[in-house]
Amino acid sequence: MKRFERLLIVILFLGCAACSRSRSQAALQTEPVELQLQVSTPFHFVTYGDSRFHDPKDTEAANPPVRQALVQAIAQTHPAFISFGGDIVYNGYDKNDWKVWDTETAVWRANNIPVYPALGNHDLHGDEKVALANYFERFPDLKNSRYYSVRAANTLLLVMDSALDETAGAQGQWLTQKLDHVTGDVDFVFLVFHHPPYTSSSDAKTFGGGHSARSPEQNLAKMLEARQKNLRARIIVFSGHVHNYERHEHGGVTYFVTGGAGAHAYPIERAKDDPFQSKEVNYHYLQVEVDRGSLKITMHRLELTHGTAVWTEPDSVAISVPTAKGAAQGSK
Repeated sequence: MKRFERLLIVILFLGCAACSRSRSQAALQTEPVELQLQVSTPFHFVTYGDSRFHDPKDTEAANPPVRQALVQAIAQTHPAFISFGGDIVYNGYDKNDWKVWDTETAVWRANNIPVYPALGNHDLHGDEKVALANYFERFPDLKNSRYYSVRAANTLLLVMDSALDETAGAQGQWLTQKLDHVTGDVDFVFLVFHHPPYTSSSDAKTFGGGHSARSPEQNLAKMLEARQKNLRARIIVFSGHVHNYERHEHGGVTYFVTGGAGAHAYPIERAKDDPFQSKEVNYHYLQVEVDRGSLKITMHRLELTHGTAVWTEPDSVAISVPTAKGAAQGSK
């Protein structure tokens, strides 16, 4: 066989192998799901994160009594759905942690309450394939989508994976497409992802733990605030990772840190211009009451120091979409 013919065969073989790999990868890829929840206004939902479901005998990983009390209290509010901001379990690879989730949240399934989760770093602990298999087994409606959307009445929920780049690559393209095509009947766009764009917490300054905002989420915030200038719908962001509660306002976008679902909460040194000031740890969930053109978000704080649940509402904010006239003036 001549040298040229041998070289041609090799090229053809490699080309076919590449095509085969490409087809195989395409078969594994799925378009992010677009879920629809049949609900009408007014309705309410709950959002929070950082529960770390784990062996309740191990009190180092989380606060099991707090975690369990929050689950029961949320069930009693009968929300249209629960938005979960990540770190659902302590170790994503651990089937036993997911069995604790199954047991402790059985009341939600008994009441047919949908749960729309975002992935947190703990949910990806260990072998990522194993961790994701455990995760998607619990949420089959996601159809292996690490990021996805949910349309509920006059709201659009965009759930993202902050282990991936939020403003570039496939997820960034998906987000851009979604924000480019927000329909006129959407009053509120909720973004849910684990790592917060704004936080008073810090890797260096927080006693007992803490996390600084990362550059990918800071870049995402800049993009969202630029979008908000020309968008009638209000953008609201829910994140976790920091085990406390925070509320920030930037460029017309409201950002919540809601990481008080059971992982050990810690006090944070808050900036003087933060809208919410607290030196306490804040185990909590947020209740979001949605109506046409307006909503109210209330922080429900749990104190369980002496074994008896004490509930307070130390922060609440109302958010409205602009009127048609106001929106037209704002776009000039």
